[in-house]
Amino acid sequence: MKKKKLNIVWIKRDIRTQDHEPFHFAENNEINYLPVYIYEPSIINHSDCSLRHLQFTYHSILCVNKKLLPYNKSIEIFYQEAIEVFKYLNDKFEIKNIYSFQETGIRKTWERDKALSVYFKVNNINWIESQRDGIVRGIKNRDSWDKQWYAKMNTPTIQTNFAIQNKINLNNPFTFPVELQKKLINYPKLYQIPGETYAWKYLHSFCNDRGKKYSYHISKPTESRKSCGRISPYLAWGNLSIKQATQFVKNHPNHKPNKRSFNGLLTRLKWHCHFIQKFEQECDYEIRCVNKGYETMKYESKSQNIEAWKKGTTGWPLVDACMRCLEATGWINFRMRAMLVSVFCHQMDCNWKDGVYHLANLFLDYEPGIHYTQFQMQAGTTGINTIRMYNPVKQSMDHDPEGIFIKKWIAELKDVPIEFIHEPWKLTLLDKSFYNIKDTYPNPIVDLVSSGKKARTKIWGYRKNPEVKKESKRIVAIHVRNRFGNQ
Repeated sequence: MKKKKLNIVWIKRDIRTQDHEPFHFAENNEINYLPVYIYEPSIINHSDCSLRHLQFTYHSILCVNKKLLPYNKSIEIFYQEAIEVFKYLNDKFEIKNIYSFQETGIRKTWERDKALSVYFKVNNINWIESQRDGIVRGIKNRDSWDKQWYAKMNTPTIQTNFAIQNKINLNNPFTFPVELQKKLINYPKLYQIPGETYAWKYLHSFCNDRGKKYSYHISKPTESRKSCGRISPYLAWGNLSIKQATQFVKNHPNHKPNKRSFNGLLTRLKWHCHFIQKFEQECDYEIRCVNKGYETMKYESKSQNIEAWKKGTTGWPLVDACMRCLEATGWINFRMRAMLVSVFCHQMDCNWKDGVYHLANLFLDYEPGIHYTQFQMQAGTTGINTIRMYNPVKQSMDHDPEGIFIKKWIAELKDVPIEFIHEPWKLTLLDKSFYNIKDTYPNPIVDLVSSGKKARTKIWGYRKNPEVKKESKRIVAIHVRNRFGNQ
């Protein structure tokens, strides 16, 4: 019996229906198509993946399927290695075309894609990969990258017009294990609600009202939860494209009266692509220093300190509040993220590799291309960026002066008066007795003054290392944009 022809739309970090070239191509091809999403055990079991990521993508898929239901279409979910899924589908159908976006992922997904490319060619299957956002594959330097990015952002967004097709009946043999299915269904209430619909609600509310004080509150751990864009999870998992967000903010009627704040968000949308572009060119930043010269740098990396950082028991109130907030909600603002990394790598003298996966697991908006490059910028291992060491006490006094954020997330400190909230270790026994404060919150794990001085000497001194200097030149040639070439 002759097999039926079939096209496939392979959904990855692009779980949406609009501004979606693969869906657009499939809709304009006469062959019926099947949208698929593959939960690959080898990728799920990698150190960067956590349950909250799987939950967000799962509920994002449900949102898309609700929109596709009137057209007899839905994203079919598989729990199996990609190569086995495509072999199964190719056995049941005559696959003609596979449409997907290019993926800027970790080395594991890159190696998977190379193996799939060989399989597709051998089986005469066309794999059409569309450019993702402003990320350009295969470039050697950044001389014309900005120009290309703006050109891409100024092209019209794609409006997909779905048509009804005959329902594709499939006896999917690769379904979730029962226990995993239960965990995926139970989505925590404190996380942002996944899906394309809520992505647009956040974007609308930012432009209508929330974004007015974006530039003023961006560094504040409490205020930023309302005034920041809060669209990062939706961008990370593709509920929203960078182009959609850029054009909506840029063309919104409130852009002109709130130019400073709105342009602040627009700048960060461009940065989003800038950092992913770095990872596109060198995905090994996940496991090695951006500047290879720093691979030989020594760290104390005390296991008890690392555990204290992870659990939010370092003795620095703002650091611990941020980590506990992340654990509960999956989001904190950029300044607080930078502080967490800075304290971990500098004051605590821990290797960035010992903390990078923990934050990847906690970030609901985990994006490999941003995560590893940004983490290393704060760790000081690029060799070309300014080294920033955040003093957690100063950050606390500057951005949470009344300790509102701290007291919300650290129950042990809820009765501590404002004058001690940033440095509770300065409370005397008499103070604790007077304010009826139980001695349950730990003292700082290291002394900030001496550890900061030691860290500055170490990290700045290492820039003189010959290998660091040599690597810095290579990095500049690849990743730093030539302003004369961008005109």
